[in-house]
Amino acid sequence: MTHDDFVAAFRAGRVRAIVDRRAAARFVSARLLLPVVLLPLLGVAVALALVGLYVWGLAVFVLAFAFRALVRASAQGFVVARALEQPRFYNEALAAGLLRVAPAGETGETPNAS
Repeated sequence: MTHDDFVAAFRAGRVRAIVDRRAAARFVSARLLLPVVLLPLLGVAVALALVGLYVWGLAVFVLAFAFRALVRASAQGFVVARALEQPRFYNEALAAGLLRVAPAGETGETPNAS
């Protein structure tokens, strides 16, 4: 399916974009250089705790991990939004298995073998 067909069908509700949650989280974390942002924040948290500002150190530590969780939770929406906007990203996401296009009625989950 071409990008233009995907966008038209997605907006009309004929298809769904199914995003691999873990792959999307890894992709967005890498794209935003999340470890490069989090490591200094964690260092600041430890430094604050070492100088006796335990509450501030704990607050910075919790905020760093909350930021990480927020980025990972919003990763699927980011992938879908970028796929709708950019044909190149759409093709790369399909090729990488990050994104799958399915008919609107399909849930995207594999049935249990019972």
